[in-house]
Amino acid sequence: MSRREALSKLPKVDRVLGAAALAGHPVLRSIQRQKVQEALAELRAQLLAGEKGEAEASIEVPTAEALASTIARRLDALIEPRPRRALNATGVVLHTNLGRAPMSGEVTQAIAAAAGACDLEVDLATGLRGSRYAHLRPLLAAVVGAEDVHVVGNGAAALLLACTALGGPGGVALSRGQMIEIGDGFRVAEMAAAGGAAIWAVGSTNRTHAEDYRRALAGELPGMSGPASAILWAHLSNFRQEGFVAEVELAELAKLAAEHGVPLIADLGSGSLGAGIPGVEPTIAEYLEAGVDVVTCSGDKLFGGPQAGILAGRAALVDRLRRHPMARALRPGKLTVAGLQATAAAHARGDAARSLGLHRLLAATPEMLRGRARSLAQALGWPEEVLRTTVATIGGGSLPGATIEGVALAVPGGAASRRAAILRRLDPPIIGRIVDGELLIDLRSLPPEDDAALLAGLRALA
Repeated sequence: MSRREALSKLPKVDRVLGAAALAGHPVLRSIQRQKVQEALAELRAQLLAGEKGEAEASIEVPTAEALASTIARRLDALIEPRPRRALNATGVVLHTNLGRAPMSGEVTQAIAAAAGACDLEVDLATGLRGSRYAHLRPLLAAVVGAEDVHVVGNGAAALLLACTALGGPGGVALSRGQMIEIGDGFRVAEMAAAGGAAIWAVGSTNRTHAEDYRRALAGELPGMSGPASAILWAHLSNFRQEGFVAEVELAELAKLAAEHGVPLIADLGSGSLGAGIPGVEPTIAEYLEAGVDVVTCSGDKLFGGPQAGILAGRAALVDRLRRHPMARALRPGKLTVAGLQATAAAHARGDAARSLGLHRLLAATPEMLRGRARSLAQALGWPEEVLRTTVATIGGGSLPGATIEGVALAVPGGAASRRAAILRRLDPPIIGRIVDGELLIDLRSLPPEDDAALLAGLRALA
């Protein structure tokens, strides 16, 4: 069949729409028509271009029924609920691609309770309009040890608001050694500048001194028309510098900022409160005690809650942030407020290790993990030789280089890549990792309540 003949035999749109696979499909007819037209346009383009070396006799044109079946599968995938639940068996506890901090129990219950009508911005005592932060502010401020707090949609939004609201008119001084790139190619300096604040690079990649900041605060850097209006400190949350390096200590930097009457902003990122967190990671309280005026961090990393950005610090400055026009655009929705409130309440009760998903995972001892692994292996009929001691990580741009002991099951049978792909296609998908040719199912990042689903998936693999 020639290409011209193939083009003429492409099914008409209405014939495809009338085929059985689409006639009873739940997606709106207008969307079905759009997808049929797109599929036909794609086929025409392929036929006109032709495959390199393709013989015309081999050209096949799908029937209306076959094309309708293909499009029905695409429509099914289009309306499938997403994101889907997945089992994180990677050994990376805060896996950014898998949603970071796992939430369960009281936190998910609070989010579900707020899903319908809720008292987000109404004062029930007076019946008047209230603030979505009315209950969250005092609780969160007490938990992190700050005079006041403000909450936005995520950590990047917190950094953006702080630098935009406090960095004018002279801009923000930032050490070259702290010009970090985070996931997906985003850079701290570019995010900080996105609201219009100038970012002035001080020092060198490996060494920055107090004099470098003084020059910026005196307006002496090339291109400056006046002194910098703020200092930004960015915690090295996803890498480490070693060797011939130097950075100004936060306490000294805070003193320098106070002498020049400018705020010191510190982007901590992880949101650690310290308790139950392995390794050495600064806390929000430690930064504030060192003299930082405003600390920005994420709610979905070591804080253990939903995706959110937290700004904590001096009341007068936090009030400026809250009143800035950008704050309205960056405010969190009701589900975030509810989840963060429940997370902060767990911290306030000293109950994080029991009720917060992240902290429960971190609190599990290697002996507890090994017991779970033995039970799973026995249920699967696998020998105890499949147990592995692993090197797990916290992840999520926190505690660079720090590790925590994990315990994994090495899936027997070889062909690790193929088996990993099969597990990813299950419902729920199981995401493991391959080490030295073995597919490992690491329990350090997998809560015990997922064991039944894990067993079902591994049995299906067998």
